[in-house]
Amino acid sequence: MDKPILHDPLGALLAAPDARHSDSPNAERRRADVEMARILKTAPLQMASDPSNGGIAHWKHGALHDVVEPMTDHVIMTYPTGVQRLERRAGKSVAIGTARSGVVTIIPAGSSARWDIPGPVDVVQLYLPHATLERVAREADAPIPGDLLERTGHLDPVTSGLLMSGADVLEGNAVLDALFRQRLTDIIATRILAAHIGEPTTIEPIIGGLAPHALRRAIERLRSDSDSDVSLAALASDAGLSRFHFCRAFKESTGLSPHSWLRQHRLEQAMNTLRDTDIPIATVAAELGYASQTAFAAAFRRLTGETPSDWRRRTR
Repeated sequence: MDKPILHDPLGALLAAPDARHSDSPNAERRRADVEMARILKTAPLQMASDPSNGGIAHWKHGALHDVVEPMTDHVIMTYPTGVQRLERRAGKSVAIGTARSGVVTIIPAGSSARWDIPGPVDVVQLYLPHATLERVAREADAPIPGDLLERTGHLDPVTSGLLMSGADVLEGNAVLDALFRQRLTDIIATRILAAHIGEPTTIEPIIGGLAPHALRRAIERLRSDSDSDVSLAALASDAGLSRFHFCRAFKESTGLSPHSWLRQHRLEQAMNTLRDTDIPIATVAAELGYASQTAFAAAFRRLTGETPSDWRRRTR
């Protein structure tokens, strides 16, 4: 989680002090990352986001005694390390919990409460647009969701683990990371619909894979070495399916998610290049879209158990 921040929410807050005032339904709401920067009085260790899927951020902050004001997105958070008391007050309602591994805290979009946290906190946050919840529900043929439940240190190791994977698995490869975040956001949205709204949603399992022509087209797009769009939206559109149904059908056909399939494909490309040529490892990393040789080496070792240089020496 020590990769560069993709944009500066503190800077956004300073650059647009009147951003909360408009004629839209969200007129009195700040973007979640901007409100978190204001309330936590620091910058995230890492943050990645895109306009349609919200964002994910890793923060380490000190004691907090302030009011979190209404935000445009839901904030779903978990705690990688440490133990800390949490207290949330809204009117006469008081919720007390403990920040620790395996629990989640949820701040629904538009809600406001005073938070009192006496000491430091290590936290991973997902900023989830309500529109994403509605899309996932529609694609799963489920009812449109109502309000999210407020949660304060609520035990949910499933959602916590998903959030932690978002913090841990980013690989320094823009294409792979974006594809992973898109799929992770949809999976977490599915989990939120099932466990954290007033009337939990039951999502039926999908049976059956992609039609052969649809699978072939998806593989061709993922294999393309050009700058073609490999987002979930583009892949699903090619297949004539929603993102929700495409991801499940693709995994049924291949045994892998689109992100995992593309990661494995690029690893195979790297192996062929390392074995058959003398191209420097830094060049191989750049050609495959990794931000640095270090990021490529870490991803390579996670999947093979060896560094690229060790693997090259062993296979020659």
